[in-house]
Amino acid sequence: MARKKNKIREDGRIAIQIYLGLDENGKRKYKTVYGRTQADADKKAAQVKLSMSKGIDVTADKDTFEFWAMQWLESKKREVSNGQYVNYKGTMKHLVSALGSAQISKIMPIDIQRIIDKLSEFNPNTKKPASKQTLKNVRLIALQIYQLAINNRVLEYNPANAVKIPINAPKEERRALTDTEQQWIVNTEHRAKRAAMIMMYAGLRRGEVVALTWSDINLDDRTISINKTAEKSGNNFLVKNTAKSKSGIRVIDIPQILAYYLQSEVRDSIHVCVNAQGRMHTVSSWTRMWDSYLFELNMQHGEFTLFQNKPKSKYDPKGIPFVIDKITPHYLRHTFATMLYFAGVDVLTAKDQLGHADAATTLGIYTHLDKTHKRKSMLKLDDFLKSASSVQVV
Repeated sequence: MARKKNKIREDGRIAIQIYLGLDENGKRKYKTVYGRTQADADKKAAQVKLSMSKGIDVTADKDTFEFWAMQWLESKKREVSNGQYVNYKGTMKHLVSALGSAQISKIMPIDIQRIIDKLSEFNPNTKKPASKQTLKNVRLIALQIYQLAINNRVLEYNPANAVKIPINAPKEERRALTDTEQQWIVNTEHRAKRAAMIMMYAGLRRGEVVALTWSDINLDDRTISINKTAEKSGNNFLVKNTAKSKSGIRVIDIPQILAYYLQSEVRDSIHVCVNAQGRMHTVSSWTRMWDSYLFELNMQHGEFTLFQNKPKSKYDPKGIPFVIDKITPHYLRHTFATMLYFAGVDVLTAKDQLGHADAATTLGIYTHLDKTHKRKSMLKLDDFLKSASSVQVV
């Protein structure tokens, strides 16, 4: 029997209809594929039938990347904090702006790679090359969006798996305070000192510090109970109870130096760290307080040169040259993590103290510190060998 020839369209392409079954109304469903030749059309038809045999929804191949990106983002809204959700949304824009209208089934690894490579050269948000961590976050989101589509039988291949992060991408700065800087925190009186001491000696995040109340602190047991966090909402912080959330409650042990300090502090408000009016911080009041704190640290501890003329007052109309490295809340938290490492605290205990959701995050910090510490130790060996260079080897 002669093989059936398919209809040739006016544009010269050959169309083949593939029966998909009945829809919810009992009507027959078809999918049409096109080819320039009979062999090309047959090949595409065979690919559709193969996908159907694997349970792939071949009717969803025209779904856009943006459609599944929004499905993924909506799922994250139920799983993460508002702050993390906002971060995800901002990072996802890099992908959606470039791939949003494209069919998710047509996107190739090179398409995602181009986004990563361009960001490594210039991030439109920061006006400078994206950090290695930002690039990893973009790739991770692409992986998760595609995995969601795969889980829903739209695709069977994740193109983001083949994407590479440029080896020369700059690392985001994350450092611990030096011993000298730590002494600045201990010895400089300022309204922000409470927050700085708690972040440096207990590892709390900014949102956890803002929401912290005196009732959360047990100085007899030397513990702090983290049962709520403050999330940004416009200029306000909204307190979210973590007792029933994925993060749950964590109880952290605090060192004696922090316990002594907190014991001497006047409990003049429900919250431990408050604004100038004694109320819980807003986003802007926290920023003003922290900026003022940095100015005070700069005034007291900055090493001004003859050309910089150390001012007598922070209100000097000529302005104050900023000569110290600016300290961020994250630096203080990373300082605490570094203290845990050098104190020999194991990874799982450190994970609980820091409130990391995954031990891999803590392990990553420890691994980085381990490499840095070993490198410094080997430099000491180099110095020793140089000093002993006059010793003759026999």
